[in-house]
Amino acid sequence: MGSKLFALDIGTRSVVGIILEENQDHFHVQDILVKEHKERAMVDGQIHNVLYVAELIKEIKQELEDKHGTLTKVSVAAAGRSLKTEQASVTVNIRNRPIFTEEDISRLELQAVQQAQQQLLQQKEDAKTSHYYCVGYSVLYYRLDGEEIGSLLDQQGDEAQIEVIATFLPRVVVESLIAALKRADLEMEALTLEPIAAINVLIPPTMRRLNVALVDIGAGTSDIAITDKSTIVAYGMVPTAGDEITEALSDHYLLDFPVAETAKRQLQKDEEILIQDILGFDQHFPKTEVLEAIEPAVKQLAKAIGEEILRLNNQHAPKAVMLVGGGSLTPNLSEKLGEVLGLPANRIAVRGVDAIQNLTREEHIKASPELVTPIGIAIAAKKMPIQYMSLTVNEQVVRLFELKEMTVGDAFLAANIRAKQLYGKPGHGLSVSVNGQDIFIPGGHGQPAQILVNGQPASTKSVIQSGATIQLIEGQDGQTATATVRDLIDGAAVKKVTLQDTMYVVEPKIVLNGKPASLDTALKDRDTILFEPAEAIEDIFKLTNNMDLLKRLESYFIHVDGKPLYLQELSASLSINGKPCKLQYAVQDGDIISFQQAALPSVQIIANHMNILLEDKIIVHFQNEILELTKMANEILINQVVMSPLSTVPNGATVSVKEKEQSRWIYQDVFRFSNWQLPTTFKGNFTILRNNQPASFDTEIFGGDKLEILLVETPISI
Repeated sequence: MGSKLFALDIGTRSVVGIILEENQDHFHVQDILVKEHKERAMVDGQIHNVLYVAELIKEIKQELEDKHGTLTKVSVAAAGRSLKTEQASVTVNIRNRPIFTEEDISRLELQAVQQAQQQLLQQKEDAKTSHYYCVGYSVLYYRLDGEEIGSLLDQQGDEAQIEVIATFLPRVVVESLIAALKRADLEMEALTLEPIAAINVLIPPTMRRLNVALVDIGAGTSDIAITDKSTIVAYGMVPTAGDEITEALSDHYLLDFPVAETAKRQLQKDEEILIQDILGFDQHFPKTEVLEAIEPAVKQLAKAIGEEILRLNNQHAPKAVMLVGGGSLTPNLSEKLGEVLGLPANRIAVRGVDAIQNLTREEHIKASPELVTPIGIAIAAKKMPIQYMSLTVNEQVVRLFELKEMTVGDAFLAANIRAKQLYGKPGHGLSVSVNGQDIFIPGGHGQPAQILVNGQPASTKSVIQSGATIQLIEGQDGQTATATVRDLIDGAAVKKVTLQDTMYVVEPKIVLNGKPASLDTALKDRDTILFEPAEAIEDIFKLTNNMDLLKRLESYFIHVDGKPLYLQELSASLSINGKPCKLQYAVQDGDIISFQQAALPSVQIIANHMNILLEDKIIVHFQNEILELTKMANEILINQVVMSPLSTVPNGATVSVKEKEQSRWIYQDVFRFSNWQLPTTFKGNFTILRNNQPASFDTEIFGGDKLEILLVETPISI
């Protein structure tokens, strides 16, 4: 004799009691009892009137006890329609941070789930995070710099984004279940979720690696669960189900709701439907006509279910869909759902009790899809009961609803540990302006918090057991950003240049907040920096304080008659790396700059450039001596001062010419240039000759003339 299992499926319209016998992994359905609520005691899967529900449970318990003996413990399920699903995304700045690790991704997922939880709480006044259990979540997508990406692992960029769909169960649903059972003198032996119950009996773990959707279509709602990658990845619900079809029949044929419900059930077996309208007239209608009348409602039901499946499954159709529940028997529903999902007819199937492995039943129990969930509750509660687990997080006692393999992340959700606590705060950044361009210098990244489970290092993905002690050691905050002017200026702005055999490290001219500064000046937030780098040779002279050298490079010119006269051949010659250049030439790091400056010109050189004759000169032979006779032809005034021909003329001087009065050269002029004199003892006469011809001291002479004075002494008388 096997052990006896008692399970209840407490639905919106009815309560189903079931007795199963277990014998070595084989289950036999001994009895099933269905009773509808007399009052509206259930709303959206949550018990609103504990007393009414408890009374109905008592009735079912009493009738089953009369046949099967005393019942003290029962397995129940939280209705799938009571699950709350939220979609949320989180975006984080990852510029200048290390590459993403698995733990980074896990913590980002946790942050997104908490964001979904906050969105759920915003819809409910006076709600707290402790009022909800997170029963599962699925990542819809990752994005890197705005582009969808398969995984963030080992990625780098500017911005990372994650979007999740998370499912939550209100704690009040569980608490009201326990209260109703207690009033019916029953102890909750085990608890499960209705979608999990149906999946556990129809989709064994070996099939869950496939992407399959299970839809439990009841009277008021349709519950959805999705499997993929060997787990249940998402839950959902649409407030549309079998009652929509019943209401369509009622509206079209003017029927009372129970009559319309009966007519709907006739469609499953009869070709002609007998209908009595509210006026009492009996009419027979062909099945095809009735199906045509409800077709818009069937399409609407298929559309609502299909769109929710796509939303839960990241806008992709699953590989297959299984339908259970009384509403799954709606005619043509599978075909219409296939059209919405783009799936062939053989990928959508209605599954009844016969699809459950290792299950037999009494003859009076029909193999209906309506009974899959109640039977699944009994089997799942036995095989995989959901327990409460108790643990501590930072010395805070936390109780978890163990719906799956629980992790540190689940414990953090229950303990209201914010994802931001898992990282130290980033350091304050600096915002500065450099030559009109805004630059932000981020602070240091916060160090991640350390997680210990029972004293051992762990991660948010680490699996935990009841009684675990979790400690979160907060991470260190990042360092405040620091920078100097040098850090923000292009390295090419600092140049090593050799100028006239002296090596200089040339820094740009820097103005910080209107005041001169150096490259090593520390920056503060909101600083404004202006800098002028050395780009041309002329800048090198200025930034090395060699203005005197620069002045010597100015082109040589003089002012003549109020106009400048440039004499380039008298200017300095500039070269860079041995090649001629100009002051406007660009300079590079390591360049060698040199120049050669000509000596300041004399008055004579300037006169030569101006084609001005300073001296009138002739060469003559006098007394066997060659003489050069000179006299001023023009005078040069430098800055209005008469200067000698050997005097230097400074750059930019004003030069003017004073013409001397011209006169003929005469014989007596030679005596100003010759040292010849008459002997003091000379007594006698002398003869003046010019080119061997007699002449006088007033005779005009010319260059090349031969001039002589012949002396004739007078004899001395005795």
